[in-house]
Amino acid sequence: MHDDFVFVDELVPGIRWDAKYATWDNFVGKPVDGYLVNRIVGTRALCAGLEKARDNAAALGFGLLIWDGYRPQRAVDNFMRWSKEPEDGRKKQRHYPNIERPAMFELGYVAAKSGHSRGSTVDLTIFHLDSGELAAMGGDHDVMDPVSHHGAEGVTPEEAKNRQHLRSVMEEAGFTFYQYEWWHYTLANEPYPDTYFDFPIE
Repeated sequence: MHDDFVFVDELVPGIRWDAKYATWDNFVGKPVDGYLVNRIVGTRALCAGLEKARDNAAALGFGLLIWDGYRPQRAVDNFMRWSKEPEDGRKKQRHYPNIERPAMFELGYVAAKSGHSRGSTVDLTIFHLDSGELAAMGGDHDVMDPVSHHGAEGVTPEEAKNRQHLRSVMEEAGFTFYQYEWWHYTLANEPYPDTYFDFPIE
């Protein structure tokens, strides 16, 4: 692992994680290239930002659950190959019900060069500290549909409020949001803005 990259849970105690791309629970339907263990990796700068976000969330009664951080370039290449394979229908209804696989790239849900590969982007949500239950967000992680956009129609007032809670928590900690995915945030002052890493998570 690169010297400036760490396992996030070792520097940011109190967070939860579920590295979806190391599991079968993702839009590809199997573990993705480069994800050899279910851990979240990121830059030290990312961890410093997440510490602030954790504290901001706690003040509102929430904790953080992270689904993805650093993403090896080989994983992105895996996504691109998968997008050209015949549709098998296994994950379509849950993750991309209204588009075909290649449109994920055209519509900005998946990128050939991902900010995740630079090490300072995270996919995450919030959960209620008192119960451990995930906050209602009006859609799951990696739902590639307009309902996932910030300001989307079709979400309830509670879901919209929870999305705003997450956004405020992250922006106050120095992150910027991504318009098409309510769960995706990038550190504004990321240390490697032009470098796409490819070491595996192991």
